[in-house]
Amino acid sequence: MGDTKIRKPEDLEKLRAEGLKLISPDRSKITVGMATCGIAQGAKEVFDAINEEVSTLEANIIVARTACIGYCQAEPIVEVYLPGKSRILYHRVTPKKARELVSLTARGEIKREWTLYSIESSVEGIPPMEEVPFYKKQVKIVTRNCGFIDPRSITEYVARGGYFVLAKALGMKPEGLIDEISRSGLRGRGGAGFLTGRKWAIARNAKGNQKYMICNGDEGDPGAYMDRGMMEGDPFAVLEGMTIAAYAIGANQGYWYTRDEYPLALEMITNAIDNAKEYGLLGKDILRSGFDFDVRIARGAGAFVCGEETALIASVEARPPNPSPRPPYPAISGLFSKPTVINNVETLANIPQIIQNGAEWFSSRGTQSTKGTKVFSLVGKIKNNGLVEVPMGISLREMVFDIGGGIPGGAKFKAVQSGGPSGGLIPEEFIDTPVDYEHLEALGAIMGSGGMIVTDESTCMVDLTKFFFDFLKYESCGKCAPCREGIRQAHEILERITKGEGKDIDIETLDQVAHMVKDFSLCALGGTAPNPLITTLKYFRNEYLAHIKEKRCPAGVCKNLITYKIDPEKCNGCHVCIRSCPQGAITGEKKKVHSIDQEGCIKCGGCLEACKFDAVIVE
Repeated sequence: MGDTKIRKPEDLEKLRAEGLKLISPDRSKITVGMATCGIAQGAKEVFDAINEEVSTLEANIIVARTACIGYCQAEPIVEVYLPGKSRILYHRVTPKKARELVSLTARGEIKREWTLYSIESSVEGIPPMEEVPFYKKQVKIVTRNCGFIDPRSITEYVARGGYFVLAKALGMKPEGLIDEISRSGLRGRGGAGFLTGRKWAIARNAKGNQKYMICNGDEGDPGAYMDRGMMEGDPFAVLEGMTIAAYAIGANQGYWYTRDEYPLALEMITNAIDNAKEYGLLGKDILRSGFDFDVRIARGAGAFVCGEETALIASVEARPPNPSPRPPYPAISGLFSKPTVINNVETLANIPQIIQNGAEWFSSRGTQSTKGTKVFSLVGKIKNNGLVEVPMGISLREMVFDIGGGIPGGAKFKAVQSGGPSGGLIPEEFIDTPVDYEHLEALGAIMGSGGMIVTDESTCMVDLTKFFFDFLKYESCGKCAPCREGIRQAHEILERITKGEGKDIDIETLDQVAHMVKDFSLCALGGTAPNPLITTLKYFRNEYLAHIKEKRCPAGVCKNLITYKIDPEKCNGCHVCIRSCPQGAITGEKKKVHSIDQEGCIKCGGCLEACKFDAVIVE
């Protein structure tokens, strides 16, 4: 292999030309979404079936892979590119459909009834991407390459403008870069929303010749996978942003921190770093600028507390991940006691776009205090699960009903939980709230890293709060007593309440414990952990009272507080419920009303799921 080093912008132009041919070749191309969400839905089997069929037919078709385009609900997703025509995306593709798609593609034909949408131009009967409700209100800045390029190909990344921004940045003064980021209003996308430019300026002005740059890819929220999506889908954008940030603050060594539970992301990160080094875009004298920067991967073991900066630093240093008091802040004294900037994956992926298009371009979107866009993982009781990138200030209603498609099965919306396990639950009465840091915090929730879980009327708020506290109980590092003991005590009380053993004083005790943990914990984990409890006590107090005073779970979730019965008016004696009961607790003759032996019923819910006539009721 010849010399691949990129030494000047002209070399990037040559690489871009090669990449454009890969993205839009002169022959047909079939691309399969092979991110974690796609693989979980069968994308690997689809990919293998396409390769086998292309080989069998000896078809002149390129078979490639990409990552997640955000519409996780529709996976496996396959894109078909026909030269001179639009790119067509097919959804919920099976291996059988995949084989047929190969034959269709070889003939230049389209199967309209399987299509999801088209890209670049409208095709008769197939809506363009921007008209699909899931995408209509999205604005793709950070995720613009995800699902469009092969995340393993630096050539395709350059074809989309990658690394031209690094060349531009290295021709600027570091102070000028920091000023541009400051004027853009970019706030950290990992949780607290600290101004990125201010953090860079503090580190830049901190004393010391050795400084460090850390990319935080440690995403521990249940139901959140924004950073994983970026690391799997466009790792070069994150790496380029990280390199620009390092140049701005004066760091020559970086660490990309992520968890071992993300094997595919780690594979993509490793490949990106190796490729950047091979092409001279990482390492010594990058683009002949005199700037040196190297990146190492630091693997975490999945501790949620490592989302806190000082705990993450301790983990990189191979120490127990316990948070430390601040000040000093990491920008002054961080990794190995040197000035250190920690930005999360999404924050860094924004950097190339801001430098390329300007601060005003970025700040033209969003609200007065929260500029730009934000990537959310929209999950839970919602029709369209997936990753969405929206302008700050969009309402919760637009997120849930316009993009998310509303609640499946005609169920009633109940609340949305924003900010991960330590985020608050926002009820229906605030569904028109704008999504930004200040509005969410005013309701007792947080932006967090972008996890958004939708609940419906079948969700018990007491049980859900217990679930989050069970998670936080194990994830607390245990260093400070308020967090360690307070979360444990609150969990014990919540567990009693859901078992029907609640006491009248429990609500007052929970309220006191929650505020004690919030006010006196050492780090942000303890400071935000009580949010689910505080908000459910505030907005859903009646559910707590029903559990404690009436020994009843209004949502029909807490087993000790519910009873399964058979409605004699609806039961037709079909025996389906009898066959579904693992305990044999249901009896009755064929075509006659059945009954449930309450002593034998273990409340597994099997009969409820099996009955097609709504004859099984929960009281």
